[in-house]
Amino acid sequence: MLSWVRRQAVKGYERVLRWELSGAPAHVAVIQDGNRRYARKAGEEKTEGYREGAETTEQVLDWCDELGIRELTLYAFSSENFERPKEERETLFDLIEEKLYEFADADRVHDAEVRIRAIGETHRLPDRVQDAVRYAESRTADYDRLQLNIALAYGGREELLGAARDVARDVAAGDLDPDDIDAETVAGQLYEGPVRDVDLIIRTGGDERTSNFLPWHANGNEAAAFFCTPYWPEFRKIDFLRAIRTYEHREESWRTARARRALALVRAVGTAELDEARTVLQRFRDALPSEDREAVEAVDEEFEPAD
Repeated sequence: MLSWVRRQAVKGYERVLRWELSGAPAHVAVIQDGNRRYARKAGEEKTEGYREGAETTEQVLDWCDELGIRELTLYAFSSENFERPKEERETLFDLIEEKLYEFADADRVHDAEVRIRAIGETHRLPDRVQDAVRYAESRTADYDRLQLNIALAYGGREELLGAARDVARDVAAGDLDPDDIDAETVAGQLYEGPVRDVDLIIRTGGDERTSNFLPWHANGNEAAAFFCTPYWPEFRKIDFLRAIRTYEHREESWRTARARRALALVRAVGTAELDEARTVLQRFRDALPSEDREAVEAVDEEFEPAD
């Protein structure tokens, strides 16, 4: 009886959270931490933790499709994971290979038009995993509704170092003028995969750090971060919805702060300097509380050009 009551309470809370959301981030990145600790807590082998974690991954893909999220990046195997014992690495490679083939042939993936891409130093992976990567990418290459990036043999610092070396080689070869180097130049040398910057990073397992994950796409975009205690196999839809709510609250706070700064600027400067400030203010006016929106309207009337 108690478990039934708990399930109904969880479903009710899910509905409340879903009702509170007005939208969703375009790109969510997930650090799937806690598989081994989950297995240890349950008295199971590590392999079971990874396998149950893979089931959570499938659910998250469904949630993203439901909410209209356009891009999902999963931290499946970091460059540091090569230092784990061989037996554990082989278990991970087995599971990654299996899931790549499974995802590539799954009706749910094709119905949702999911494009699968691997990012990272995939050449370091065993040949059988590289074959699975190529199969998954080729099977889904024509889709663009939801992009699924799977970070394999990935390290953010290595990615940036590699991009810096490539830019330096182009300069040394005379193909690039140092004065022409900009953010777009560097971005063009990063791992092929992410289409857009990261809006939200989720990390399970209790640690509050981003672990060298997508520094260019996330930190450069000041992505929101959501840290939660459930191990990855325990991660539920209500945890995912809480993360989205955190992102929305952050965006609302940012928009309000930006609008208030613009409002203060409009009030402070003369008419000759108003154009840019008023453009920003109008863009973010809906983020303001009602009393501030009334102030915006008053400012508009005050500085409205005479006929």
